[in-house]
Amino acid sequence: PEAEGVLFVLRGGLQLTHEGTTHLLTPGSWVFLPPGAAWTLKNKTGDAASFLWVRKRYEPAPNVPRPEFIVAHDSEVEATPMPGTNGAWATTRFVGGADLRHDMHCNIVTFKPGGVIPFVETHVMEHGLYVLEGKAVYNVNHDWVEVEAGDFLWLRAFCPQACYAGGPDDFRYMLYKDVNRHARLPFPGMQFGGSP
Repeated sequence: PEAEGVLFVLRGGLQLTHEGTTHLLTPGSWVFLPPGAAWTLKNKTGDAASFLWVRKRYEPAPNVPRPEFIVAHDSEVEATPMPGTNGAWATTRFVGGADLRHDMHCNIVTFKPGGVIPFVETHVMEHGLYVLEGKAVYNVNHDWVEVEAGDFLWLRAFCPQACYAGGPDDFRYMLYKDVNRHARLPFPGMQFGGSP
């Protein structure tokens, strides 16, 4: 009951029902399923459909309400360009970064051909990337790896990374990461400077 999720439709048409309301989903549809939500997903088209489903245990924050159900579409949310990149690197954020109700984000990152992450970066959280379209080389822990549509990367915390979109088309990926919560320490009950 404490699971939350995000759905992103890759191909085909689906019907999602939540609290008695049915939503027609098409490629590019993005849905946030709040913790404990009752929902159904059906394919009534007769054609194949595929979608990403990110699911995790919700981590509540003190005095912060739970997030609400959201249905959006990639084409309806404006991408925010990264400063200093002339629009070659942009992120489509379906949930605002200041919305503390959310403990995870699933954003779409887009690089125009030739776009780069011009420095090696790291993050405190693990995160996953599913390549939606295009080709690039991705620096993962100092190794350059060729990636293309359909590939998945899981990056550990503090894994050095960078990207170069060298293909002829836009390079786009769904980025999952935990946000707005402190990372849990791996040793419950451990005290620093003394015995547990």
